[in-house]
Amino acid sequence: MATAAPIIVVGHKNPDNDSICAAVGYAYLKNELARREARDGEAPAVYVPARLGPLPPESSWILKENGLPLPEVVGHVHARVSDVMTPDPISIAHDATLLEAGRLLRQHNVRALVVTNDDGTYRGLITTRMIAERYIAATDVLEEGGANEMAVAGDLIASLGQKVSDITETDVLELDKDGLLKEAVEDLMASALREAVVLDDDGFAIGIVTRSDVAVHPRRKVVLVDHNETRQAANGIEEAEVVEIVDHHRIADVMTANPIKFLNLPVGSTATIVAMEFRRHCVEMPPAIASVLLSAVMTDTVILKSPTATYVDHEIVDFLADVAGVDPTAFGLAVFRCRGGEDNMPVAKLVGADSKEFQLGDSTVLIAQHETVDLPAVTQREDEIRAYMRRLREDRGYEFVLLMVTDILAEGSQFLCEGNLRTVNRVFNIDCSAEGGTWMPGVLSRKKQVAAKILGA
Repeated sequence: MATAAPIIVVGHKNPDNDSICAAVGYAYLKNELARREARDGEAPAVYVPARLGPLPPESSWILKENGLPLPEVVGHVHARVSDVMTPDPISIAHDATLLEAGRLLRQHNVRALVVTNDDGTYRGLITTRMIAERYIAATDVLEEGGANEMAVAGDLIASLGQKVSDITETDVLELDKDGLLKEAVEDLMASALREAVVLDDDGFAIGIVTRSDVAVHPRRKVVLVDHNETRQAANGIEEAEVVEIVDHHRIADVMTANPIKFLNLPVGSTATIVAMEFRRHCVEMPPAIASVLLSAVMTDTVILKSPTATYVDHEIVDFLADVAGVDPTAFGLAVFRCRGGEDNMPVAKLVGADSKEFQLGDSTVLIAQHETVDLPAVTQREDEIRAYMRRLREDRGYEFVLLMVTDILAEGSQFLCEGNLRTVNRVFNIDCSAEGGTWMPGVLSRKKQVAAKILGA
C-alpha cells in the first residue's frame, strides 16, 4: 500500500511575497501541530510548502537570509503515479533461484518482485503468475494417454533451482513517478501485465503500480493560502481535496465535498492570520519564521500604509518584530529595496510578477501591481511596458490590462492602462488614456481600492 502523500500548502498563481511566506509559515505551524497531536506509534501528517511560479525577489532574499529552503514548484495538483505506487519494491537478483523468489513473494505477501542486474539496476519483473505458469508447464511432460507423474515431479523439483532470469518479463510498462495518473491508468489497462514499474533517472526501480492500486482514484490533499479562487489555483484543483483555506480576500468559488476549516479574516495579509494561529495554538515561533511572516505583512500592507492594514496587522507586526529582533519599519524598507534592478528588470516580470485575473461580467481583466521605492526607474520604461501590456491583452483576450505602479514612499500609484478604458475611467473619474498614465494619490491596495471598485461597478 502506498504511503500517505504530503499535504501541499500553496498560494496563488503569480505568487507574491504573502502567498509564498504564508505557505512557508503555515506549513511549519501545521507540522508542529501534527507532531503534537499524533498518537503513539502513528506517523504524523506532513505539510509541504509549495509555489505555483517563480519566487519574488524579496521572498528569495528573506528565505535565504533565514536559512530556510525554497518552496517546491508544483505544476499541478492532478493525481500522479507517485500518489499510488508502492515505493521501495522488494527486489531479487537475476541469478537467484525460483525457490528464493517464491519464498520472498510469500514472506512479503506481494505478487511481483523487481529483478535486478548485478549493479542493482532494474532488469524486469517476476510475478506469482509467471511462477505458476512455469509449474503448470511441467505437465507438458505427461505423455498423451499415459501417467508419468514422476516425470512431472522431477521437472517441478528441477524448476526450484532454475534461475529467475529464465522467466523474467522484460516487456513491462515503465512509468514516471511525476506522470499524470489518468494517463498511466490507460496504459496499464492496455498492458498485458497487471503491474507497471516506476524507475528513477539512473535506472533503479523506485516503485510498482498495480491495477489494484489505481482502482480507487486518489485525490491530492491541498491547503490553500492567500486565495480561494479556482482561476488563481493550481491546475487540477478540481481533482484535488482542499482540506483547509486561509485567506484575507473575498470569498470566491472553490468548492469542497466536505466541511473544512475556512479561515477568512478582513486583515491586511494572510501572514497576519498565520501569526494569529501560532498564538492561538501556543506554538513557539522561531525567529526565522517570524522574519518571513513579517516580510509578508509589510509587503502586503505597504509597510502598514495601505488602507487594508488593520489594528490587528499593527499588533501582529509588533509581535513578529519582537520575535525576529528587528525594527519593523527599517526591516520593511529593506525588504522592498531588495527588489531593485527596475531599470533592467525583464518587462514580463515587472508587469506580470504580481498580476491577477478578474471576471468582469462576460469579460476578463488583468490588474497588475508593481511596488517600488524608485518610481522614475519604472516610468521611464513606459513605452516598453505599454507595448507588453498590449500584447498581453491581444494574446489573452483581456477587456483591459491595468498596471498600478505603487510608490511606497510617495504613498500613491501611477495607473497605466491598455484596452477598453471606459470602466476604469468611470469608476475612478479619471482619463487614463494620456501618456504617463494617471497619478492616484493614496491608492496603495489593489484588493480594496482598485479591484473591489472595478468589480462592484
